[in-house]
Amino acid sequence: MLMPCEVAVKSVVPSIRAFVAIELTQSYNMKQNDVAELLGITQTAVCKYTRQVRGAVLKIDQTREIQSMMKKIASQLANGEITRQDLVVKFCEVCKTVRKNGIMCQLCKRSDPKINVKTCLICKTDDMTCMRK
Repeated sequence: MLMPCEVAVKSVVPSIRAFVAIELTQSYNMKQNDVAELLGITQTAVCKYTRQVRGAVLKIDQTREIQSMMKKIASQLANGEITRQDLVVKFCEVCKTVRKNGIMCQLCKRSDPKINVKTCLICKTDDMTCMRK
């Protein structure tokens, strides 16, 4: 059984990176090397994200709220308005929103078929340990 945060690390975080990388390269015409620098990853990873070879396990831009959050991250990165520490916080906020919207439930079910996604409230509660301050 994988914990929800483990599922998020393997699926949600790469999906956020992919969305942001695509947004930066397409909407802001940034080079992959520059995107890699901003995200703290390699140019090869950016290439895989933009080609949708990596980060495509979960389609997280299903809601306007999540899309808006990720577009704001891309904008802040492109305009130099966000620190590395704030970037981490923003990724966590997107992840929390993805989880609260139940977008990750089927991946958790795949990792543990005994989970009843209709009654599981682990990700939908406000008391998520990883988000405590």
